[in-house]
Amino acid sequence: MNTYTLVVLAAGMGSRYGGLKQMDTMSDEGDTIIDFSIYDAIEAGFKKVVFIVREDFIDQFKAIFDKKLAGKIEVAYVCQEIHKIPSGYPIHPERTKPWGTGHALLMTKDVVNDNFIVINGDDFYSRQAFKSIIRELSDLDKNSYNMCMVGYSLDKTISDNGYVSRGQCYVNENHELTDVIERTHIEKIGDDIIRKDDEGNSVIMNNDTIVSMNFWGFTPKFLEVLEQDFEVFMKERSTELKSEFFIPTVVSNVIHANKGVVKVLTSDAKWYGVTYTEDKPVVTKAITELKQKGVYPKYLWD
Repeated sequence: MNTYTLVVLAAGMGSRYGGLKQMDTMSDEGDTIIDFSIYDAIEAGFKKVVFIVREDFIDQFKAIFDKKLAGKIEVAYVCQEIHKIPSGYPIHPERTKPWGTGHALLMTKDVVNDNFIVINGDDFYSRQAFKSIIRELSDLDKNSYNMCMVGYSLDKTISDNGYVSRGQCYVNENHELTDVIERTHIEKIGDDIIRKDDEGNSVIMNNDTIVSMNFWGFTPKFLEVLEQDFEVFMKERSTELKSEFFIPTVVSNVIHANKGVVKVLTSDAKWYGVTYTEDKPVVTKAITELKQKGVYPKYLWD
């Protein structure tokens, strides 16, 4: 019997949010955003969750989630830290942050053995997204480099309170990803959605542009490529103060090398997330309404 794993990126320190948003409660019942993702994943058929966290708060994190999830899903933890890199690479003496989402995912290589998905710990994706991706995941040959993802319409993923980072997706007529480019500064200004290019110039984006919210489906083979690409990254950029190793960059490398294809599933759901403190009331209101409509029980884990 195939089992599928949910990997949660939860090691971010929430500099723009002003705290550990992955553990902040979003309802009167004490739910975090992660609670809803795990609840939806269990409903879809996932049997294991792996949390990627930091050593600074792993005990606090376990205190919140171990009790809730006991007997409901297998749980594992790994830690992402700046020093968890291949030996021999010098790093900038003032660097304090780890190396991004790709580096975080590498921390799971000893605990993920089956097809798996990756999500952000501070994003609310919708139940349908989990149900659609597990169907696609079941079709992926475990020994292939093929992948899948859930994409969202850009205008449904923007914060009203500041800029966000998104992976801009390019998709062909077969619903396959041809490229994904990490855009680190996308912002709503008036009626327009603007991104900054590498030179700092403003570029208008279409509202219906498909973007990645780090909702990826992978086979274990992807971790092999990730490890190889991280070695290359460190050789070239280990001494940079703020360089980051992104999951979408490695996905693009696989595509361009013709090693595998990425099936793009799309969701019409409204994304909810907490990039900024001011985003929290919007998320809290949405969760309250979903519970009132019966989409979720009032108490998720009773």
